[in-house]
Amino acid sequence: MVTTLTAERLAELKDDDEEFVLVDTRPEDSFEAWHVQGALNFPFDPEEELDGKLEAFREFVDDADVDTDRVVAICAKGISSGNFATQLESATDEYDVQAVEGGMKDWSGVYDHVSLGSESESESVSVSGSDNEVDLDPDDLTIVQVQRRAKGCLGYVVGCPETGEAIVVDPTEDTDEYKVAAEEHGLAIAGVVDTHVHADHLSGGRKLAEEQGVPYYMGERAAERDLAYEYTPLARNEVLAVGELEIKALAAPGHTSEMINLLVGDSALLTADTLHVDSTGRTELEFGEDGGEQGARMLYETLHRTILAEPEGVVVLPGHVSVAADGEFEHGAPGELIATTVRSARGEIDVLGLEEDEFVDRLADPGEEPANYEEIIELNRGVAEEPPEDRVELELGPNNCSA
Repeated sequence: MVTTLTAERLAELKDDDEEFVLVDTRPEDSFEAWHVQGALNFPFDPEEELDGKLEAFREFVDDADVDTDRVVAICAKGISSGNFATQLESATDEYDVQAVEGGMKDWSGVYDHVSLGSESESESVSVSGSDNEVDLDPDDLTIVQVQRRAKGCLGYVVGCPETGEAIVVDPTEDTDEYKVAAEEHGLAIAGVVDTHVHADHLSGGRKLAEEQGVPYYMGERAAERDLAYEYTPLARNEVLAVGELEIKALAAPGHTSEMINLLVGDSALLTADTLHVDSTGRTELEFGEDGGEQGARMLYETLHRTILAEPEGVVVLPGHVSVAADGEFEHGAPGELIATTVRSARGEIDVLGLEEDEFVDRLADPGEEPANYEEIIELNRGVAEEPPEDRVELELGPNNCSA
């Protein structure tokens, strides 16, 4: 009987640098598009027989050049990898074989919680990939960055330690992750905010607000997106009181027309897909290729007149980190704080130093679009029919929200 392990356990093995050969049995094109960091591709169909391929697999493992006989198999949903692992275990005792339950589908739902402020190990938290440190007074606020490892989605729980009230910002469909993050820090969710209509993943904002019986907020310009549901609008520069915290909604059009960013007190800025740690958001997913220039000019103004106008020490907390096709974070690593500062962004992100026309030209070719983004937008606007029961399949793959 083949031993199985969860996607969470696979993440632990990788974080602990344990030795094993991770074998991805999906077709080559699926593997090349998106896979777990360090995985090797050995295609194997759900009904295929190992007879005749055992020697090829031995050579495959030898080429991997690892000092271990431990083999962990993974596929899309655990079907072909389970077939492969069962047959490999029956055919030889050369390997210690395991299979990942739920495959890449479950891997897409692995999360890390990174806290700064109250309950953090220290008041100064290193900014991943930077020589800087950010200073947030742990007596004033708690921020938990909820990282969706496989997609690079970053949501937040922002709370007041004094009163225990918190808001959740940009949650994914896995709403339990945000409930747990709040509970771990002694916080009660008092509201949920979506900064914009997301294009790369299904929002859990309305769902979480309904589960908690709390208000669901979006920026006031979301009315222009023809949403099929009710929400509480946040006006430009409106201040949302969360306990003793003041959180200001900043109009930040560009990535989308209704985008807002959230300034937490005078120390942290949740920038969603306006500004990432090493790039800006792309601008054509709402506006289309013909309207991409319009979005780029809106984004340029937002960046220079709003974001970079904040004090240099303000901590920038983005809505995504780019994840390469090989599963590696392109900045930092899972479990590390993904953040920068206004000062560092201004000095280290080259696109921010361009003149407006050069900026627009640079954003004209943002690269591959998020998978199924048009359908995801319609679902997040509430105007599309309900998707198949397997919502995760719709989102599989990296986020591709950076320009």
